[in-house]
Amino acid sequence: MEKITLDFQNEFIGRLVSDKAELLIGNQEGGLKPYNLLFAALASCFYATFLSIVQKKRLSFSGARLEVDGRKRQEVPTTLEYVMLKLIIQGAQDKKKGFIKSAELASEYCSIYQTVGKVAQMNLEVEFID
Repeated sequence: MEKITLDFQNEFIGRLVSDKAELLIGNQEGGLKPYNLLFAALASCFYATFLSIVQKKRLSFSGARLEVDGRKRQEVPTTLEYVMLKLIIQGAQDKKKGFIKSAELASEYCSIYQTVGKVAQMNLEVEFID
């Protein structure tokens, strides 16, 4: 079971603490906002799932970058309307179709991707760089 603790001052300035790390939250230097955290959770869940798939397929690459952006609805509650997750794969010399299929499978199996997809239009883009 995972557990975190968030401690706040009497304003939106706080600290998230887990058994492994601490993060600054809110309106402070270096503080992360709620959608920063949501997008980080989405990207890290997606990447962990993707990595598991490419390892099983024995696909080789040197690194990856994930970029996430989104747009919230205007009406309350202002849930996400649209999310773009871009996976940039570095050093994949061949089998690019295998990486694209792995990313598509990761979007199907990543629980956070599927959760966010219940309220937002999800788009996935895969790009390759040397």
